[in-house]
Amino acid sequence: MDLYGRRQEQAALDRMLDGARQGDGATLVLWGDPGIGKTALLEYVAASATADFTVLRCGGTRLESGLTFAGLHELLWPVTDRISTLPEPQANALNGALGTSNDMADRFLIGVAVLTLLGELAKERPLLIVADDAQWLDEPSAQCLAFVARRLRNEPVVMLLTGHDDPGEGPWEKLAALEVRELGDQDARLLARAVAPQADESAIRRTVRAAAGNPLALQELTTSVAAGDISAHPLADEQIAVGPRLRRAFRARIEKLSPPARTALLLAAADDRSDRNTLCQAGDVLGLDTVAWDEALHSGLLTTRSDGRIRFRHQLMEAVVYEEAPPANRQAVHHALASVLTGENADELRPWHLAAAWEAVGRPDEEVARLLEESAHRSWARGGCATAARALRRSAKLSPSADDAARRLAHGARAAWEAGHVDVARGMLERAEGFSSEATVADLSEGLRGLIEFAHGDLETACRQLTRDMERVADPGQAFRLGSMALRAAWAASHGALQREALQRLERRLPQGDFPNAELMPLLRQWWAEDQADGADDRVQVVAPVGDILTRLSGSSWLLMPPAPLAVAWGIESALQEALLRESDTLRHTDQVTALTQALAQTVALDIVQGSWTSAKANALEGLQVAEGTGDDHLAAQCRAGLGWLAAARGDEQTVVEFAARFIEVWVPRGVLVFSAGAEWNLGMSALFAGRAEEALDRLVRLSEPGHHAANATIAVLAAPDTAEAALQAGQRATAEEQARLLRRWAERTRAAWAVSATHLVHALLASGTEAEKHFRLALDVPGAESRPFNHARTRLLYGEWLRRAGRRTDARTQLAEAAETFRRLDAAPLLARTRAEQELTGQHLRRDSAPARDTILTAQELRVARLAAQGLTNREIGAQLLISPRTVGHHLANVFPKLGIVSRADLARIDFGDGLQLIG
Repeated sequence: MDLYGRRQEQAALDRMLDGARQGDGATLVLWGDPGIGKTALLEYVAASATADFTVLRCGGTRLESGLTFAGLHELLWPVTDRISTLPEPQANALNGALGTSNDMADRFLIGVAVLTLLGELAKERPLLIVADDAQWLDEPSAQCLAFVARRLRNEPVVMLLTGHDDPGEGPWEKLAALEVRELGDQDARLLARAVAPQADESAIRRTVRAAAGNPLALQELTTSVAAGDISAHPLADEQIAVGPRLRRAFRARIEKLSPPARTALLLAAADDRSDRNTLCQAGDVLGLDTVAWDEALHSGLLTTRSDGRIRFRHQLMEAVVYEEAPPANRQAVHHALASVLTGENADELRPWHLAAAWEAVGRPDEEVARLLEESAHRSWARGGCATAARALRRSAKLSPSADDAARRLAHGARAAWEAGHVDVARGMLERAEGFSSEATVADLSEGLRGLIEFAHGDLETACRQLTRDMERVADPGQAFRLGSMALRAAWAASHGALQREALQRLERRLPQGDFPNAELMPLLRQWWAEDQADGADDRVQVVAPVGDILTRLSGSSWLLMPPAPLAVAWGIESALQEALLRESDTLRHTDQVTALTQALAQTVALDIVQGSWTSAKANALEGLQVAEGTGDDHLAAQCRAGLGWLAAARGDEQTVVEFAARFIEVWVPRGVLVFSAGAEWNLGMSALFAGRAEEALDRLVRLSEPGHHAANATIAVLAAPDTAEAALQAGQRATAEEQARLLRRWAERTRAAWAVSATHLVHALLASGTEAEKHFRLALDVPGAESRPFNHARTRLLYGEWLRRAGRRTDARTQLAEAAETFRRLDAAPLLARTRAEQELTGQHLRRDSAPARDTILTAQELRVARLAAQGLTNREIGAQLLISPRTVGHHLANVFPKLGIVSRADLARIDFGDGLQLIG
């Protein structure tokens, strides 16, 4: 049987069976929450024992818990014909217990009879006794099995029982016990995926978080979460639907309690944020005494944390307690809690309780809706977007006015989107449009429909929607941001006409410069205009102040920043990276997931060109995980594009091919040609580095081929040095000259150091003699060119090759040694191998490195955890960011320390994550 995360439990049970095969008996009580997997373990044991054991089974039920010896009757029914072989007093007693005779039942004699019967059966073959849900066995059966269990040590008999509670008291005390605990995150994810293979990543993530490691919950929740089912709990962070089997199990435990104890449980379920004193004060309002609280606390449903707060052992128990309570009881509890709240959180929690009280009886109330709305905007201002979205959704539900409901839903949709809850945002937008016009909702949501289309839909459609909403929104600052995103959408679609139209409409919408971030308008014109203006003036007047302008960006600033490839092409990567790092540091302490993922995705390309490949990989993997968790395909693809480029540079051709195939399959139909262009560039670069020049050229020329699915002007410029080198190796000089002209025009326009250097490099490759050497030297000496170490090292490699062919071996060794050191540090294996081959051709004898690069000894998840821990985040904060548990974070850090040769968290601050995980200082 395939049991996820139960290897230790299975091994323990296998040992018990093996012991019985050798003649040794054993008894074990498996205990834990309903649905935790105890029955699945029993099924595993029964299946393992079928071939050579006699298996007897029974199960407790509430229906039969009051019937004397009902459990024993079920257990022994298959072997009742053997009772006649027992000594007559024992046989009579056991028949009387089972109702097959009128003999009086003596419990001691019955226990002896059962022990004798089982011993006789075990002489023939080992015996497995299974009693599931033993907490529901009738008392006489439980006492009899406990009597037998304590006397089986020397018989080849295994007895397994399951229950909900620790068997420290009651009939099973002093028996060996094993608590079956919740699954870890990874095993929970595997189980959820196995149950619902078609569920999207967002549904899997929500299920894993909501189920808290309970296997039955994972099975029942996966489908309900994917279908959008929700619970009635007013304060729940995740709205879920508890499945029928778990609901029955939890309901049965609740119904055993007295009404006052149930009210105490309902108080705890209605507010999982307040302290114990607040709950007790609310209980006083409702007339609860200490007896009720003691009963509730000893029910096994609650736990008291180290800070004194009362919490449910499982979120699903809390949901059932709340949902099963009558509406009038829920209303009374929320009113009681609202009346006693004090302290700094009172203003935030009171509106929620008042709202829940009104909702319990199905009545709107504008005053409560207003309080909720105010609370939402306070949360939003602190970065609590998800909380704000929930508050605004409830506020809209309580709104008597359609206009108020539309406003609150539109604002809530925006908050949900910022928190990464795209499906929730879409649903709230649709509901808002049901109360008001599309144009009004576009203004209220700040053009959210187009932003969602940009991330999840067709880019041409997104551009037109964003441009239309740019003209609808009243706030000029937001109009500017939407116009910027419209331009980005047209650029990513390689749609020049649409890009020109969007720019013209943006300039008509904002002819004056009196709006937030207006100083960025000249930059936008220069970035997105297709005309080739005078380069020197452009660079001085427009590009030079970009760092200062990006520093002062405000309000959804990532919407105004240029896409990373464009920034790289303009040579402004340092300024953009500084702005993104500042934004990321701020966003990590909020739940603005969309903006954080955007920042991480953008940073990848900037890290790559600046030679921080370890950081690039870590940012890409972190961004990819979060983007996949929120369903943001566009940002996930940006992260994969960076990983694809790194794979090409490091010689991992299989990864390059896999990523490229996925890009072309997914993004060409959606019109995102910048991704397919990046895929072709990676394929071409990979082929070039592997020595297949013709194949590389065939890929790379597509980047500037009008109408091709890989055509994109920015990617074509960035790839021009590769295209030129491939063309010359393939004997296509005319194509290399075209690339030289392309680079020269771009260098004249932007004065970007990399472009000037690359232009000289291509001219060097085209030239010969002293002219070639002059251009090689010029390429290396361009101020700022060394800030892109990979490109600079490639120039040294090509220059070294030229010097070696010219017979200048000593000069060649100098250039090649510098190139080799950079390629070694970056783990750029193909070019490192090429460089070393050249070094050997110069007569140099090399010592081969045997140790792997340090960044390759960490797993991807270990690398992500280490980077965040180095930034000072706690295990809980890291877990929230990476969607894993704090316990899993601690496990990864325990592996990271010995791998990096450090002993404490403080040492992580001394690791240079941008330079192969080297220890500095």
